[in-house]
Amino acid sequence: MSKYIKTLVAIMTIAILGGCKVSKDVQLPRTAIPEYFRNAETTDSLSISNQTTADFFPERELKNLIDTALIKNYDLQIAIKNLGSTGQLLRQARLGNLPQLNLQITGSSSNPSDNSLNGLSASEFLKTSHVEDFNTNLELTWEADIWGKIKSRKQEALATYLQTEEARKAVQTQLIASIAQGYYRLLMMDAQMAIAKKNLALSDSTLIIVKLQFNAGQVSLLAVQQAKAQQLVSAQLIPKLQQEIVVQENALSMLTGRVPGTIDRRTSLDETFVSGRLSVGYPSAMVSKRPDVKSAELSLTIANAKVGVAKAGMYPSINITATGGLNTFKASNWFNIPASLFGVVAGGITQPLLQKRQLKTEYELAKIEREKAVIKFRQSVLTAVTEVSDELVKIEKLKEQYDISKDKVSTLQQAVKNANLLFASGMATYLEVITAQSNSLQSELELTSIKTAQLNAAVELYRTLGGGL
Repeated sequence: MSKYIKTLVAIMTIAILGGCKVSKDVQLPRTAIPEYFRNAETTDSLSISNQTTADFFPERELKNLIDTALIKNYDLQIAIKNLGSTGQLLRQARLGNLPQLNLQITGSSSNPSDNSLNGLSASEFLKTSHVEDFNTNLELTWEADIWGKIKSRKQEALATYLQTEEARKAVQTQLIASIAQGYYRLLMMDAQMAIAKKNLALSDSTLIIVKLQFNAGQVSLLAVQQAKAQQLVSAQLIPKLQQEIVVQENALSMLTGRVPGTIDRRTSLDETFVSGRLSVGYPSAMVSKRPDVKSAELSLTIANAKVGVAKAGMYPSINITATGGLNTFKASNWFNIPASLFGVVAGGITQPLLQKRQLKTEYELAKIEREKAVIKFRQSVLTAVTEVSDELVKIEKLKEQYDISKDKVSTLQQAVKNANLLFASGMATYLEVITAQSNSLQSELELTSIKTAQLNAAVELYRTLGGGL
């Protein structure tokens, strides 16, 4: 009885020691996270990253594109499959503390040499020229996790699984941003197409008047040629924009996992507005949502676990083996219980000796990788904070540019009207009309580009804050 008590005490001691770790984890450098974002107008706990895509994007057609892409996009499907693969490895790692149990059934018959020791022994004691052996046993092997090696491997597997999940989230947020920006580019091209057609009609009218004046001998052939050139500038924009629209529609179709086709859009660029209040919250909240920053954080967890495994590899390991079953020299007695029963319990300690330098090198390399993980975390935080600040200043300054450009467009459109009236009454030259039309065309195209840049900056701010999950 005392023997069993001693065995139980030894096992309990091993279990208690199994909770110990030989390596101390390095914590996240929280000082890398600033308190506020630069260029943030207001600072509070609210953040647009907490809004769903359905709330952040008001356009119904855009919502439909995003919903379709979240189901059919191939990059996202691959990311989900990668998550399934790491999930299988995680389930396997969680069984690391379980003992190995093997069933073995063997039967053998040997004919030793009559002149060998086995042959002489079999002949003298067993009265036979051959030896039979039949065995059925269960073998249980268990490694005591004294230094936390198996625990560290579990932590590494879990962090790897979570890192794959963050990779999926990164694909998803980028996918949503790409679809939204592509959709807004389509609206911009639609607006530019309308501008080009309107200016083409104005150029046609101007060309007709100039030709009439040429026929009347009031202007030279140069006036006709310059008016024709201005008309061709507007005409050339139309096939160029038609090409770009089809290419953009094909790109959106590919992102949504569909064959190339038209993209439904029932709204116009003028009807799409940037929200007046784009709250960004605190950087600490952004760090907990952005997939790339979370992935860098998990890389440190993985590095900590690998240091623990490398350190534990330098210490002795304890293995306990238990084998029990049935063994006999005759098949007829194979299952004769209890006579054929046997059992063996053994324990061993393994201490690496000649591999000390190799294990030390692995440990030092693991520590260096952990230091690199800390640096990469700092770098990811800095990148994220910089991107948010960039988008904030873009939104602010693009609004100022849009207001100025809008006034410029209004002024130049009025200039075109005045130039046409003066030209018709002979108080302005054809050059003044052409110049006014050219300036108006460029300013209107520029206004659509600025408006699209505003929308894209808002989308990019949503992504950089970790929105779209």
